Amino acid sequence: MHAFDVLGDPVRRRLLELLADGERSAGELAEQVRAEFGISQPAVSQHLKVLRDNGFASVRADGTRRLYAVAPEPLREVDRWLGHFRHFWITRLLALDTEIARGKRTRRTEEEPPHDR
Repeated sequence: MHAFDVLGDPVRRRLLELLADGERSAGELAEQVRAEFGISQPAVSQHLKVLRDNGFASVRADGTRRLYAVAPEPLREVDRWLGHFRHFWITRLLALDTEIARGKRTRRTEEEPPHDR
């Protein structure tokens, strides 16, 4: 499965977002995602399997619990691919930053009381 096929699903993206904060148990993940998306625990398990099978998540046993974590390499590959397109938004973000700075200077000048001479 292509990386964007894996990441194209909102449930899988949410699972990765949750895992970005650190390792989580399958039960915690299922509870959170079921509450947000209204899907069953077996459906959550299938999404976790897709993430595991495609290298986006790792799992380790801790007694009876299964703890999931982000596996960063596929995300690095996605980031490298997206790097080809960053110039499309970097210049816009820099321009926005400039406009925000100008707006702050203008506002500050307008708020200063007039000087008596």
